[in-house]
Amino acid sequence: MATVEASSSDGKGQGVETPVTYYRLEEVAKRNTSKEIWLVIHGRIYDITRFLNEHPGGEEVLLEQAGADASESFEDVGHSSDAREMLKQYYIGDVHPNDLKPESGNKLLVVLDFPHHRRYSLRFPVPFLLHAGKQILLRRPC
Repeated sequence: MATVEASSSDGKGQGVETPVTYYRLEEVAKRNTSKEIWLVIHGRIYDITRFLNEHPGGEEVLLEQAGADASESFEDVGHSSDAREMLKQYYIGDVHPNDLKPESGNKLLVVLDFPHHRRYSLRFPVPFLLHAGKQILLRRPC
């Protein structure tokens, strides 16, 4: 069941707040057929049912990932910036925060989040930041 629990900027710098719909992963998992196919890519949910017949790699590739997190597969293929832009039209919501899992195992991460620009969140492993900070303080190249 979808829930609207938060709002976010429209990403155009206009400050217009739009509601974010959250879906549980169990709901996404039900959408795994050619009649209705949802994918999760980087915590965002896309209904790509209309795109199934247009996908350059064929519909089989998408059906293999149907109802699941396809982030790794999406990145492994090396999609173009045009493909990433096209993905926006299929966006329907985000994975519910309770269903999100850490992306890099149990490494401690620092998240730099820019709330008005959702796609500009940065994640750095803490040891990297400590090393970089030390190098900056000692004025040595990393």
